[in-house]
Amino acid sequence: MTYLPLLGILIIVLGFALRFNPMVVVPVAAIATGLLAGLDIVEVISKLGKAFNDSRLIAVPWIVLPVIGLLERYGLQQRAGAVIGGFRAATVGRLLILYLLYRQAISAIGLHSTAGHPQTVRPLVAPMAVAAAEKQHGPLDEETSDKVKAYAAATDNVGLFFGEDIFFAIGSIILIQQILESYGIPLSPVELAVWAIPSAVAAFIVHSTRLMLLDRSLQSSPAFAGEGDRPKDGGGVLSDPARMPPPRSARRLLRSRFRLSASPRDADPPTPPSPENSGEELP
Repeated sequence: MTYLPLLGILIIVLGFALRFNPMVVVPVAAIATGLLAGLDIVEVISKLGKAFNDSRLIAVPWIVLPVIGLLERYGLQQRAGAVIGGFRAATVGRLLILYLLYRQAISAIGLHSTAGHPQTVRPLVAPMAVAAAEKQHGPLDEETSDKVKAYAAATDNVGLFFGEDIFFAIGSIILIQQILESYGIPLSPVELAVWAIPSAVAAFIVHSTRLMLLDRSLQSSPAFAGEGDRPKDGGGVLSDPARMPPPRSARRLLRSRFRLSASPRDADPPTPPSPENSGEELP
């Protein structure tokens, strides 16, 4: 048995260590492995093409990403934020709870690739969550905005992780079934999927509670900046007193002082008319 084909692993390690392009390193390592195994170049290319054709569904996300990027270029995130801003009862917690339910439901029936961070969280869910937070709290500072986006990403993770195990034909269920069988515990994939439902329900309750606490923290925290009187109506009280406009009485006083300051204080007093010009005789 020859160990020469294992040099392909060394090529991958050296390529990544030297920071070469992975799209070049991996094909070169595959071709080198085939040639070292005694195959000709035509057969190696043929096997690579067959492997790509058999797993062509893996390349579907790479086709979707340019479409999402084009939509973002033409204002997809802004439109998503404007849509959620039209719902008066929308809050961050309610929005993300609905998305959590949706994510778990589609993952439970095997459609886990239809949503995710690049497909839905970045272009849709995160902008909608930030818009709901601004509607509820007023304009957000950078730290609060990043926190809302992190909750949106975490909601997708929780929904996928605890929802996909309900689908009995997924790889994780098969792996668990094989490991249990090796220890003498025979269980079918359907039985494992059924027992994944309580875990999914518990995860939904726990994460929904965290989202409601996020809503409460946004309502209780002071507004960063905004317009209007109530943060829940889309406005907020300015946290910096120096940036607050003066009341009407103060504005009137300032205008009066401005008019007084504009008048010439140091000008000579008017000269009284002389008797000669007035036409009156002196006594």
